[in-house]
Parts: sequence; structure tokens; C-alpha cells
Amino acid sequence: MSNYQAEPWKIKMVEPIRQLSRPEREAAIVQAGYNTCLLDSRDVYIDLFSDSGVNAMSDRQWAAMMVGDEAYAGSASFTRLADTVRAYYGYPEVIPTHQGRGAEHILNRMLVRPGQHCPGNMYFPSTRVHQELNGGAFHDVIIDEAHDPSTVLPFKGNVDCDKLEKLIAEVGANNIPYLALGAPVNMAGGQPVSMANIDDLRALTSEHGIPLILDAARAVENAWFIQQREAGWANASIAEILRAMCDRTDGATMSAKKDSYANIGGWLGLRDAELATQARGLVVLFEGLHTYGGMAGRDMEAVAQGIEESVAEDNIRARIQQVGYLGDRLAAAGVPVMQPIGGHCVCIDAAAFLPHIPRERFPAQALAAALYVEGGVRGVERGMISAGRDPDTGENRTPNLELVRLAIPRRVYTQAHLDVVAEAVISLWHNRDSVRGLRFVHEPRYLRFFQAHFAPVD
Repeated sequence: MSNYQAEPWKIKMVEPIRQLSRPEREAAIVQAGYNTCLLDSRDVYIDLFSDSGVNAMSDRQWAAMMVGDEAYAGSASFTRLADTVRAYYGYPEVIPTHQGRGAEHILNRMLVRPGQHCPGNMYFPSTRVHQELNGGAFHDVIIDEAHDPSTVLPFKGNVDCDKLEKLIAEVGANNIPYLALGAPVNMAGGQPVSMANIDDLRALTSEHGIPLILDAARAVENAWFIQQREAGWANASIAEILRAMCDRTDGATMSAKKDSYANIGGWLGLRDAELATQARGLVVLFEGLHTYGGMAGRDMEAVAQGIEESVAEDNIRARIQQVGYLGDRLAAAGVPVMQPIGGHCVCIDAAAFLPHIPRERFPAQALAAALYVEGGVRGVERGMISAGRDPDTGENRTPNLELVRLAIPRRVYTQAHLDVVAEAVISLWHNRDSVRGLRFVHEPRYLRFFQAHFAPVD
């Protein structure tokens, strides 16, 4: 008998999907310039490009949308959203935004000045671009083990406090606008941060007057790993651990398209009332009035309901279990994957998968394109393309990790779908020598992985 526990939900609505023939998939990837982002979704069989905004909302979320207050000012739906954020995340000041990068934009516009230095536990593309557009320079202060896919640690997303202290000594605390804490770390395959590490960071940043800002998009997943792996937290609820994480920080940017199951939405949470007043002024300029921030009332209702559902123990258990199932199947077949398996995705080590393709020929991008052709499965490159170019030298950045991310939407796919994904990856693994490298045909300036075009090279 399988030890895979059944999902804590049943299906009430279905969306048809279909598998194109291999010749059709080959034509589609050429049309998309070998960029999985540019594929039409109708041509994708199993879509693991992202877990953001593509989750299945519950019947209660859909019902909540029907009572959305669409008032331009003072929406009752905003009041419910703000009260729910305060209850579960604990930030007294809540500023709605259309999604997480809207919150990033507002935060960095307020805090970052030219010449300043922005530490974080591994970069995230949109976060780093916002920092750089405001004149800042990103510094990676994650532990060294996070850059090695084969290293197994329970909290591989932890900040190296020695690295952070060294940076503070070099540039001065006044030149560090804030510390960006991803928990878990997306670009490292969903690796979590321990509560002990957050405590150490709180003490260090408080000593130097540096704000500690949480990327809370998948913080519920991080809370799960703390409950399961960290001494002293096994008997705490997910809701209690989430609140404890947030209580140790000065603010958070939130994409409600992840943990909160919503199709759109986000918020900026702060403790500083004066900073929140400034943020509301900027939200009016760039997002919408400070009581809707780019969201419809129905979306705010869906987010509020989703927050309540996200901390349910059976929901998060099923979520982590599903990701682990796919990762374990691939690892058992010898496929090199990021270890340990994270909370929202399985990441294939493309450099190890395709050692015959040099980094300058973008093995992760080539592997993502080949996986689509093999099985109609859409993943996304998380390596040299995502890292972009150094704004000063114009040279390609070459991160240690060259990954293909398979991000699993919440409550969308069944175990059978994941078996199809596993079989496609394993089949490609056995025929990996046939995959060719790629070159740029069109390269956008910002976040190039979204819109770049490529062509194969011999």
C-alpha cells in the first residue's frame, strides 16, 4: 500500500488540457524562440513554469469573491484583507499592491539610494532589478552550501551572519538600506531558513539599525519546514510559526499569488507608521488608491480567505508531500536535482544533466526547451539567463547554480500528472546527449528570461 496520503480536497470543477503531438511541440518551441515563457498555454500539457497565480482557488474563495466591495475608496474588502494580514502575519500597517513586485517597487523606491548595498540570501530577479534601478548593489550573504546542489542541510537557505557582518564592516550600516530575507529561497529551489537564523539576524540587524524585510510569498512553506525539522517547534502550529517568523522582522513584501492561492494580489506589511504613510502615497501614484492598490475588491476577498486556508495543517502537508513525491522519483532514477527537495519546486541541476553544454550556451535554457518537446511539460530556466548582466561591465553573470525549476501549482495537478512529468524527465535523462546548446537571437535589457529568443548551436 502506498504511503502517499490523499489530498485534503475533492475536485469540483475541471479544465480540459491536451497533449500536442511531438512534431507540433517541436514547431511550437521553435515559434517561441526556445523560450518556454513564450509558449501559448494551450500548447502546454503540464505547466510547471510557476506556482504564482496559477493555483486552484477553493469554493470558499470563489464564494468570497461574490461579496467583494468594489468601492473606489474605503472598500470593506480592504478592511477584511488588512485585518486578516494583521491576524496571521502581524504587521500593523498593510498597504495593498497588485502583486509582490508592486510591493518590491514601493519598498525599494523608499529605501534604496544610489551607492547603497543590499544584502540578501541569494538574489531574486525582480527584487535585484528594483534594487539596481534605484542605484543599489546586491550582495549575496547566503551560506556557501546553498550554491551546491548536492549538499543536504535542513536549512540551506540560512544567511551567513559572518558574511553579513563583514559587509557591514566594509560599507557601513548607514549604506545598507535593509536586509532582504527570502524564506524559503526561491532561486535555491525552495530551501528554508531556520527560526534560529532569523533570531540571529534580528539581533545583528537591530544592533546596526538595519531593517529586516521578509519576502513572505512562501513563508507558510518555510513554517512547515521549521515545524518538521527544527528543535523546539514540533508542537507549534503552522499559524503560530508563521507569526513568530514575521514578529522577528520589520516588514514584508508579499505576493498573494503563492501561499494565499489567489490569481492576483499582494501587499506590503510594515511596522513603521511614518514609512507606511510614505508607502501609501507611492501606492496612489503607481498602483491605485491605498485601499485597493491595484486589486479589485473581489481579489482582496479571495486573498483574505486564502490566507486562512494556507495555514491549515493538512493543506500545507499535501503541498510539501506533492513536491517531494516528484523530487524523490527523479532522484531515485539518478537525475541530478537540488537537494534537499524544497517546498514549492523541484530543480534539476542542468549543468550536471548536460555536462557537454558549456555555460555560455545556456544548458538550463536548453534543457527546459528539450523537456517541453519531450513531454509537453513547461518548466523555467533559473541560471545564467535569469541572473542577467552586470550593470557596470555588461558581462553575463555566471551563478553557481544552473537549474531548471519545475514549480508545482497548489491544488492543481494529481499524482498521475507528476508521474507523467517524472517519466518525461527520466526519458530525457537517458537521451541527454541529444540536447544542443543555445545562443541569443533577441535579448531584452531587463528580466530577459521572460522575453528572450534563442536558436540552437552546433
